[in-house]
Amino acid sequence: MVLWSLLPISLSLVSLIGTWVTYGLAYSYDHVCSLNNWAPGNHCRDNTSIACCQVPTISSSGTSLPESSLFTATFNAGSILFMVFCIFHHAHILERNSVHSMLSRIALVFGGVAAVGAFVAGNCNPEYLKLAHYLGAAVSFLCICFYSLLLTVLTRKCVLTQMEWFLYPARVTSTVVQIIVTIGYTILFVQEEYLYKHSAAVFEWIMSVNLELFELSFAVEFCFFSSSMLSTLLVKRDEEKPILLA
Repeated sequence: MVLWSLLPISLSLVSLIGTWVTYGLAYSYDHVCSLNNWAPGNHCRDNTSIACCQVPTISSSGTSLPESSLFTATFNAGSILFMVFCIFHHAHILERNSVHSMLSRIALVFGGVAAVGAFVAGNCNPEYLKLAHYLGAAVSFLCICFYSLLLTVLTRKCVLTQMEWFLYPARVTSTVVQIIVTIGYTILFVQEEYLYKHSAAVFEWIMSVNLELFELSFAVEFCFFSSSMLSTLLVKRDEEKPILLA
């Protein structure tokens, strides 16, 4: 049913629009520096009592009021939609290609943990709960890489749309970009110099946009999804019963 394609589209748009509007608000209030400005300028260092702007990461964009409320709402909505997306995609695999159910279950675990990590990061303001925020973000970033990789493998193994000839290479490219940029972000983020910090912020925004495009590509699969497929999550398949009984 074509209407089901609205799920990945909504997930992608909520994340994309929410994060960039949050950044826009933060920048308009001089809470974060411009992504285009690579000069150190008046960015905040140890002393934040004077007027200064934070390095424009996604996290720092949602630290101060009023944009922190939108930041939290975006991450709450995004993490819930992402969890639903993971469950529905798993149901689609079980219905159409149950032979790959184990691989899909592993992907579901990574996707679920990534959603929980994003939820924690969105509800823990880095100014007050820095450890919880960055721990949730780190778990989410790591699990997203594995989830993207597993969904790309499933795209190659499972024929759901007859469009895999296009979707598979596109998702391979997106997954490779996601993994490389995540590694680069991790290395740059822990550096002290402003140039490295700013580069880490740019890498984080690239990660975000790349993930949203990856999610958007699943609108094709969800055109072939139906609500009856959700019943597969509640029914034990015949080929699984001997394993369970053993």
